[in-house]
Amino acid sequence: MANSTYASSALASTSPAQLATEDLLLCQRHIAHHSKSFYLSSLLFPRQVRYEAWALYAFCRQADDAVDGDNPGDGTVPADAPTEAAQLQAVAGLRKRLAAVYRGEPGEGPAHAIDRSFAQVVTRTHMPEALPSRLLDGMEQDAHGQHYASWEELYGYCFNVAATVGLMMTCVMGHKLPNARHSEVMLRAADLGVAMQLTNIARDVGEDARRGRVYLPDELLAVHGLSSAAVLKEASSGQPASPALRKVIAELLARADAHYLAAEVGIAMLPDGMHWAIRSASRIYQRIGRVLRAQGYDPLHRRARLSALAKLGWVALAYLSGLRRSARHWPALPSHGPADPLLLRYCREVGVAA
Repeated sequence: MANSTYASSALASTSPAQLATEDLLLCQRHIAHHSKSFYLSSLLFPRQVRYEAWALYAFCRQADDAVDGDNPGDGTVPADAPTEAAQLQAVAGLRKRLAAVYRGEPGEGPAHAIDRSFAQVVTRTHMPEALPSRLLDGMEQDAHGQHYASWEELYGYCFNVAATVGLMMTCVMGHKLPNARHSEVMLRAADLGVAMQLTNIARDVGEDARRGRVYLPDELLAVHGLSSAAVLKEASSGQPASPALRKVIAELLARADAHYLAAEVGIAMLPDGMHWAIRSASRIYQRIGRVLRAQGYDPLHRRARLSALAKLGWVALAYLSGLRRSARHWPALPSHGPADPLLLRYCREVGVAA
């Protein structure tokens, strides 16, 4: 794949005329309802990039909702959550829709508005089909209720369901590094996706357990004398988290922090005008981890969340931190993350790294 595809200014983004107004408004409403944190951050993008971000995230979010149902966002599981068979059927349908997007036949009518908008993004960025397809692989893992024996297996899942979204956004935004360092930009984007997903996993232990899922790797649980079965039992007890589970969550968040730190370097690699939105999204998610820490690393007692006012505060702080010279200039020397060899392998598999 030619690295020059993404090493471009966001000024070349799809224009409002290309993204049909009705389709775009539907994407906007979908994101505003289902992804409030991202929607707030997206408003900080330049207009054309904001439109493509809505189209991209709407496609990703509708895929997630098709598999897990409409998540109320309060830690509860919908009474009408789909069965495994229904989830797998939904993934199969999404694969057909994705194939239609890449054939240039996204469909007609309101039901395919998001697909049409996403197709415009695909056409403009030359995004490899393997990238959104990998996201659907992650949805299939969720449908199967797959558990993870090792950190490496969990990283594979985090890459599928979260790092792919960051990589797709990087395809939209472009970057300002020399082509020789293109893979490095993608690694830093993957770091942010992994960090956010690890934060999600830590926050949602209780909700996931009520779905019969445990994302905490056996390798980590065993260190603290736990197992997936023990986590499921603990989550159903109605009691606060045990000291052992709290230690697991603390270690998970520490690993997330290492990826946030690596990702912070990558934000400066993005074109001017992109930093504030991405840094805001990163700060908001990091703060969720801080709230969980303040709750004594207990993900069972109550769900860690931020108020709208708190999110606005972190958006403001992200702006102020972006005024530092170091936050606006990419490093002259190559940067490194805590899982570069593994993430580089995955990036190569989806065609976004050399």
